Amino acid sequence: MTLPVGFAVTLDRRVRVVDGGKALLGGFPTRLLSLTPRARPLLTGRTVRVTGRASAVLADRLLETGMANPVLAELPPPGEDARWTYVIPVRDRPEELDRLLASIGIGHPVVVVDDASLRPSDIADVAAKHGARLVPLAVNVGPGGARNAGLRLVETPFVVFADSDIVLPEETVPALLRHFADPRVAMAVPRIAGLRTGGAEGWLGRYEDTRSSLDLGGDPAAVRPGTPVAWASTACVVARVDALGDGFDAAMRVGEDVDLGWRVLERGLRIRYEPSVVAWHEHRTRFGDWFTRKAVYGTGAHPLAVRHPEYIAPAILAPWSTALVVALLAQRRWSVPAAAAVYAGTTLRIARKLDRAEHPVRLAAWLTANGTVSALSQAGNLLTRHWWPLTAAGCAVSSRVRRAAAVAALTDIAFEYRKDNARLDLPRFAVARRLDDLAYGAGVWLSAARGRSPAALLPRLVRRTRRRP
Repeated sequence: MTLPVGFAVTLDRRVRVVDGGKALLGGFPTRLLSLTPRARPLLTGRTVRVTGRASAVLADRLLETGMANPVLAELPPPGEDARWTYVIPVRDRPEELDRLLASIGIGHPVVVVDDASLRPSDIADVAAKHGARLVPLAVNVGPGGARNAGLRLVETPFVVFADSDIVLPEETVPALLRHFADPRVAMAVPRIAGLRTGGAEGWLGRYEDTRSSLDLGGDPAAVRPGTPVAWASTACVVARVDALGDGFDAAMRVGEDVDLGWRVLERGLRIRYEPSVVAWHEHRTRFGDWFTRKAVYGTGAHPLAVRHPEYIAPAILAPWSTALVVALLAQRRWSVPAAAAVYAGTTLRIARKLDRAEHPVRLAAWLTANGTVSALSQAGNLLTRHWWPLTAAGCAVSSRVRRAAAVAALTDIAFEYRKDNARLDLPRFAVARRLDDLAYGAGVWLSAARGRSPAALLPRLVRRTRRRP
């Protein structure tokens, strides 16, 4: 399967052109990609346009390594038959369903799956009002099972899954369909943004506006484990029907969307995240609902660890970065010198591998610095999010743990607040951020306890990061 003529990709903003255009540095995992004399002219500025086999191979390689993303505006249409069907699972949300169906409009088949609502007549009335096909279920099967029930009725090449609390702008689905010009793309998802409702201006609503669990950020990306966009929600997703196999795992009530995406990736297909188009989502803004939902998300950790043990680790560290982090956490007189020695040794080791580059030590220092920041960030997340019960216990008996926890929490708040450009004052953002981590971490521990396994809590130590599918 090759990229069609007219397909264009542009280098990810984090990718550096080095050695006078002879190589690229970046991707996931970070690597140095040397460009052959034949390939260099194909990169115009930071863009590669497919005009033949050579440019198609280069563009595909850049996509596969996470070094480039498609230029949405220049992608050719996905093919002659780009028809789609909406599948909407719902339970007891007639007003939200009515709002979603109104945003969809007419012109495409719609299947509404009523997942055993307590007042099924309300759902039936809304579906009839908008001319949607209704599939009533007598027993509640959860979101995955409900989507599967609708998927079995789809007769178009594409399906759009949308939750009932979503509102879809007119341009979202057509824009996402353009990604399917790449024959390896199986799914495409938009950015999930907060819908302006009455509760959206409260402090939790404003926090969710920038830190929603469903919002994957402002950078386009390939969805794959071990990268900044490791998973994708199916709150709104466009998918190629023939790429979904048997659909969702109906046994999973939480994390079924993550599981489906990872199974798709394991078959060598691609999932694209496109933040230039959005789907509006009504976030939970009442504290009890919000806190409970965050904890529920965490309970998906153990089922995912059973199905995808290589992807679910809360941190992925190399031996050198583990040694550096442990040295700093020890907070001894020797900690900083030991960490500096690890840093210097790693830089020299990487530099030897980059001996073909013009400035190997400079590039190696940059790579080591990035790895250090990533390792410290992951260690901080362990302390404040995934392992917070252990951190709390440690704080009761150790001043070193208290200092480490305080530094991790404050650094995280400062970094995230600046990055997100939050519409919320810093004190309330800090409280919401810590409550978010508290709820999610509690859900992970509850999941591990139910499964009688610590698998979802264990970091993964790797000598080198394997290339993801």
